[in-house]
Amino acid sequence: MPYVIGVDLGGTNFAVGAVSTDGAQQRTFTSELTRRERGADDIVGRIATRVADVIARTIAETGASEADFLGVGIGAPGPLRRIDGVVVLAPNLGWRDYPLRDRVAAAVGLPCTLENDANCATVAEWWIGAAKGAKNVVGVTIGTGIGGGLIIDGALYHGSSDVAGEIGHTTIETAGRRCKCGNYGCLEAYASGPAIAERARESLDANGASSLSALAGGDPMALTAQHVFDAARNGDALAIEVVRDTARYLGAGIANLLNIFNPEVVVLAGGVTGAGAQLLAPLQAEVRRRAFRPAVDVVRIVPGTLGDRAGVVGAAAAFLAETGKGA
Repeated sequence: MPYVIGVDLGGTNFAVGAVSTDGAQQRTFTSELTRRERGADDIVGRIATRVADVIARTIAETGASEADFLGVGIGAPGPLRRIDGVVVLAPNLGWRDYPLRDRVAAAVGLPCTLENDANCATVAEWWIGAAKGAKNVVGVTIGTGIGGGLIIDGALYHGSSDVAGEIGHTTIETAGRRCKCGNYGCLEAYASGPAIAERARESLDANGASSLSALAGGDPMALTAQHVFDAARNGDALAIEVVRDTARYLGAGIANLLNIFNPEVVVLAGGVTGAGAQLLAPLQAEVRRRAFRPAVDVVRIVPGTLGDRAGVVGAAAAFLAETGKGA
């Protein structure tokens, strides 16, 4: 059985795994902290080490040979150029014009492709996950940053310069918070994991009456989005309001996408979606309030089913699509 190695590179972690060319087998997933402060070349070196380890472990588990590994698909954040494999801008990594594809290819000795990480997660859910069989799909990844992917008429849509689907950098407040991309008022600056934590810290400073401080060990700078969701689940009024505001921001952004693309499915992926119904229910209500009724009537807004494997699976699928080596 042929395999592709998928690499999902994020601002906080990167993950590597082996995926069979029919998507049915997903093996030897492994991950570690990205540690952006060490620099891009250090990250590439550690990715190469993980790729070699995944290949060796998959061979040991399945009896495959090295010839069964067709190449490496890489999913990376930020605007990029697929044609020459360059990450143009990755604010959460501090990269600009970095030739990621060729650096990884040189390090692992295998052909590589480069695709946007949110596109990868969307393709994975469309290939074997929550959006399987749909013709028009919007994917939204919510974690360290916010990304998006578009499946239009059964094909991944890249746009004219590979930046289609950057929902995280659509403006929802014209004079709003400064985003790491340099703009103001981006959705990512309000509803990504770090942004949720930041808004909670600000509310904590203003109010003080909340269990959030204790959850963060008394250190406001240690507060995370997960702390906010945990506190909201336990009835903390401040945390509940932060979650509701997050749902409103995301709902507004997704309603815009419904009115533009009229998808059958919106798939939500990434760490923040682990909040579950406490985020999803008010988000869906906001979408219903803002989007045109005919668009709302046909869409399903659902969490992804692949969890933290979506990026790796989608990176492998993108490699197969770009190279024509699929099953």
